[in-house]
Amino acid sequence: MSWSRLLVAHLILVSCGFSLWAGQAAVFGKDDVRKNEKLGSVSFPVSCVPAVQKPFERGVALLHSFEFEQSDLQFQEIARQDPHCAMAYWGQAMSIYHQLWSRPTPRDLKDGWELLQQARRAKPPTQREKDYIDALAVFYGSYGRLSHARRVAAYAKAMEKLPQRYPNDLEAAVWYALALLAADYDDPEQPSRKKAIELLTRLFEQAPDHPGIAHYLIHACDEPQFAAQGLAAAREYAGIAASSPHAVHMPSHIFARLGLWQDDIKSNLAAIEVANIQADHMEVSHHKLHAMDFLEYAYLQIGEDAKARAIVDEVMYMPESEGENVGEYYNYARVEFPALLILETHQWKQALALEAPRRIEPWNRAIAYWAKAVAAGHLHDAASARAALSQHNAMIQQARRSKTPYEADNMETDDNEAASWLAFAQGKNDRALKLLRAVADDQDETGKGEVELPAREMLADMLMELNRPEEALVEYEKSLKIDPNRFNGLLGAARAAQLAHQSEKAAAFYARLLENCAGATSDRVAQVRANSSRRGRNEN
Repeated sequence: MSWSRLLVAHLILVSCGFSLWAGQAAVFGKDDVRKNEKLGSVSFPVSCVPAVQKPFERGVALLHSFEFEQSDLQFQEIARQDPHCAMAYWGQAMSIYHQLWSRPTPRDLKDGWELLQQARRAKPPTQREKDYIDALAVFYGSYGRLSHARRVAAYAKAMEKLPQRYPNDLEAAVWYALALLAADYDDPEQPSRKKAIELLTRLFEQAPDHPGIAHYLIHACDEPQFAAQGLAAAREYAGIAASSPHAVHMPSHIFARLGLWQDDIKSNLAAIEVANIQADHMEVSHHKLHAMDFLEYAYLQIGEDAKARAIVDEVMYMPESEGENVGEYYNYARVEFPALLILETHQWKQALALEAPRRIEPWNRAIAYWAKAVAAGHLHDAASARAALSQHNAMIQQARRSKTPYEADNMETDDNEAASWLAFAQGKNDRALKLLRAVADDQDETGKGEVELPAREMLADMLMELNRPEEALVEYEKSLKIDPNRFNGLLGAARAAQLAHQSEKAAAFYARLLENCAGATSDRVAQVRANSSRRGRNEN
């Protein structure tokens, strides 16, 4: 886990902005402004030739919806049409810097720096444009002298000055908000995130059709404690930028946090449909897999196991040549999608048979070993749990020796969970509970991924297996506050309450679960209905 920021003499911002519909935009080149395209309202005047103004704003709108591949192509075309357009090179450099997604590679940093030097050689005629270019140069230019985290923080500090200098430049405030989000994306105190939420909430009221504001507000609120604050933006963003598969998917981050599974499902089905229409480049395929990831998880929460399995099958039967065009996300999907299905449906013996392709990244291979360790713990199979944990540790070491050693830091949670289930399989119950509780407490403080299994729910499961239902119920209820409406969370809480002789609570949990699963016909749901009915008869 899941990130989620002017006026000069001859550049006057138009208060009504620029709506990126083909009917309102001048055609630039052959395909740059597509018929009926909707990307939101952006106003970003630049001192380039007039013919590239609207295409430039199209590029900015694509940037705001993280359509980086397409934004880069748009800015390249602008540079071809107007080689003296300094901001076209800034746009290309911005397209390389995926602020909430991934760290740029050394080649990315080199390319970004060269683009900014090209922007400077173009001699931007306004101080405002110089300031945008110089601020981004703070990030790219400090490569080799500062760590990634310090470069991100330095860029945010540089961007802070732009809305102060140009208070009427909405874009300056939006890009600053994004920089804030990137600056402490992993900081448990999250001071910059809170500041970004406050700023973006204010901007959303001012410019409700701006794609970046709605998008970054969703990212800013993409943690359990903030999710409700992002719901209004989530309800609007897909309509603002309906031509972006990422924008159509993005509301589901908030829906998943709040347990709004039907909204989550509709969001991702729509995103997949948009991606299928645009399936002409790698980035769209990435967006599609990301939407499928969320869709599988949501289906599992309402007991639609066959639909979840169909998503897994689609990925597993995808030709490897096609998958390789998507990049690393395909490797993740080939391991994560089946592992999620198996663990959520408690097919522990099947989990032990999980295999990850050997030629993929160690952090993706590690998912299979984590899943095996969890399953082996449930089966009290200490030998299999030990082997799985050993293999997971080996993947961490490989990650540390890779070109992206920071990936190993993201594997620690799974490693601790695997260690706890090994201890449980060995009968070391106190150690197992202590390890898993520490992970759960950490997730409470720092958050967890939207489609990640909650460690506190695992802790409750472990307590149930130890025949401690009263304690388990406490943990299930805590987990459901952070991850509401999860199938296994509600079912576990219902069973724990039943065993703890808290019949009213048990009835309420069963009722909520069955309401969520209305219409589902999977074996899991049928069993819940039978158990709930039997419980009711026994009480009568």
